[in-house]
Amino acid sequence: MTLTLPSQRDEAWRWTDLEALRAAADAPPAPSAIDPAALFLDLAGPKLICIDGRIDPRGDTGALRFEPLSFDTEHPLGMRTRGRNGLAVTLDHDRGGGETIQLVHLGTGGESQIPTQLTLGGDVSASIVETFVGTGWSNRMTRIELGHGARLMRSVRLLQDGGFVSLRDEATIGEGASLISCYLAAGTAGTRIDGALTLAGEGAYAEASGALLARGSQRHDIALVVHHAVPTGTSRQVWRSVADDQSACSVAARVEVARHAQKTDAEQSLKGIMLSRSATINAKPELEIFADDVKCAHGATVGELDKQALFYLASRGVPEDEAKALLTRAFVADALERVGDETVREAFYADVEQWFG
Repeated sequence: MTLTLPSQRDEAWRWTDLEALRAAADAPPAPSAIDPAALFLDLAGPKLICIDGRIDPRGDTGALRFEPLSFDTEHPLGMRTRGRNGLAVTLDHDRGGGETIQLVHLGTGGESQIPTQLTLGGDVSASIVETFVGTGWSNRMTRIELGHGARLMRSVRLLQDGGFVSLRDEATIGEGASLISCYLAAGTAGTRIDGALTLAGEGAYAEASGALLARGSQRHDIALVVHHAVPTGTSRQVWRSVADDQSACSVAARVEVARHAQKTDAEQSLKGIMLSRSATINAKPELEIFADDVKCAHGATVGELDKQALFYLASRGVPEDEAKALLTRAFVADALERVGDETVREAFYADVEQWFG
C-alpha cells in the first residue's frame, strides 16, 4: 500500500514531523535486544505482547480477541489500519471488568499497524496500560465505546528509542461514563497523539493529560478535539511540555460545545518549559462554544525555569543540573498525577527519571 501523508499546509498537520514518519516507515528491520515481557508492571490481569503488529504467543491474552478490524474513519493515518488484524476488547458484567489489561508494543523497523476496539458495557470499569518500545513506525487506531456509567483509565508510555509513534483515538462516551487518558512521551522517537473525544451522554466525563519530553531534534505533536454534544458534560485537558536543544513540542487542543450542550464544564491547561533558548514549544488552546450556559476556560504559558528558584537551590548547594531536573520533575507531575493506579504512576515517574538520567 502506497504511503500517502497529509500536507503540512494543513493547519492540523503543520507541526508534525512527517519526514521522520516516512523515514521510520521505510526503515529496514533490525533485531532488537529488548525483552518486552520485562516491561510488564506487577499488576493482575491479561498481558499481551505485540511485535511489529503481530501477537506474540508469550502473551496471556485471556478473553481478548485478535481479529481483522475496519473502522469507518476519515483520518489519514487511521485509514491505513483498515482491514488489519486488530485487538477487540469487550467487557461487560458477564465478561470481566475491574481489571488491568497490559499491552507492550515492540517495533523492529518498518510499519507496524494495529487497530483496536475497546467496548465497555454499563457500569463496567477497566484500566489499560500500553507501552511502546523499539523502532520503526508504530501506528495505532483506537476506537473506544463507553456505555452508561462505564469507566476507563488508559495510560500510555511512549518509550521508543527510534522511529515514530502515531496514535489516533476516537471515543464515544455515554451517559455518566468517564474516560481518563494519560500519556508520557519519554523516548527518543518522534510522536503524534491525535484524538477526537465525543461526550455523547449527559454527565459524561473526559480527561486527557500528558507530559512531552524532547531533546536533540526530536518533535512531539498533540492534536486533540473534545466535543460536548449533550448537556452537563465535563472535560479536562492538562498538557506539560519540556523541550531541550533544538527539539519541539506542539499542543493543539480544542473544545467544541454544541448549541444545546448547556451546563458544560470544560478546562484546558497547556504549559511548556524550554530548557534551551534554541528549543520550541507551541501551545494552541481553542474554545468553540455555541451554548450560552457553560463554564469554559483555557490557559497557555511557555517559559524557562524560574531563575529565582534555581538561585535558591544553588545557594543550598544543589548542583545546577540537579536543580533543573528537580524543578522540571515538579512541573510535569501536574499531568502525571492524573494516573489513578499507584503502580502505573510510579512507572511513569521512573520513566521521567530515566529521561533525566
